[in-house]
Amino acid sequence: MTAPFSPRGRHERALASLRGLAVGDALGAQFLVPARHALLKRRELPPGPWRWTDDTEMACSVLAVLAGHQRVDQDALARSFADHHDPDRGYGPTASRLLALVRAGEDWRGPAAALFHGRGSWGSGAAMRTAPLGAWYADDPEQATHQAEISAYPTHQHREAVVGAMAVAAAAALAGAPDGPPGPGELLDGVIALVPKSAVGQGLRRARDMLDYGDATTVAAVLGCGRRRTAHDTVPFALWSAARSLGDFEAAFWTTARVGGDVDTTCAIVGGVLAAGKAAPPAEWSRRAEALPDWVPREL
Repeated sequence: MTAPFSPRGRHERALASLRGLAVGDALGAQFLVPARHALLKRRELPPGPWRWTDDTEMACSVLAVLAGHQRVDQDALARSFADHHDPDRGYGPTASRLLALVRAGEDWRGPAAALFHGRGSWGSGAAMRTAPLGAWYADDPEQATHQAEISAYPTHQHREAVVGAMAVAAAAALAGAPDGPPGPGELLDGVIALVPKSAVGQGLRRARDMLDYGDATTVAAVLGCGRRRTAHDTVPFALWSAARSLGDFEAAFWTTARVGGDVDTTCAIVGGVLAAGKAAPPAEWSRRAEALPDWVPREL
């Protein structure tokens, strides 16, 4: 049996989280097409294969760097993002320009800091990729949030984007705890305690207060569901949905997807957090989803 917090055990758990993230991303992306909204309402699966997006591609780099360095190495992470950048995966134009500069040999620090008139990006791109990192550090949620902060900076330097990444990593670490995931309230309380004051943190507090709400549409109307593509409009709802269904990947996916918004990203976050624990995606869903790329290490 693999020791749970040996390098190999960390890798296995992070790889499981990555696979859950990829399934959530790939299936969620199918419902960005308006013609498939009727299928979504009926909870009916579209035909495969389901192709994943930039959410999964960047998460693959996170795992590859952790496997190679046993921690987040920002320069290695930036290079991996740039080397594996496929513009057909749904990257935004700002991210594509940044990664093109890195690929051309420019140090990521300058262009990442210069984005949006020097404020940095506050998008959800750093959050969408960090669940496997949290799973890697399931024995140490504080270290998970620290490493997630470091991992955000090569592309996202606005405080909200950084805190969004920290929150997702914290949730995945707590979901993957050695004794099993905590209850919904305990999970969100744990995340709130680990992240600094921010709009993301305020959203998480509202999410905690709304755990008893059964109508996800109402919750999404209050918290946001990624329509504005910002971390504080994306992460609180995704973690609300994950917290309510920590043992049921399928239920969490449908709850998350049916409210609309940035469905591939919210479902990627939820899938990565749940699979960091013991809620793997259904086998049929995994078969229909596109396989992870060959360059992702399958074992140490």
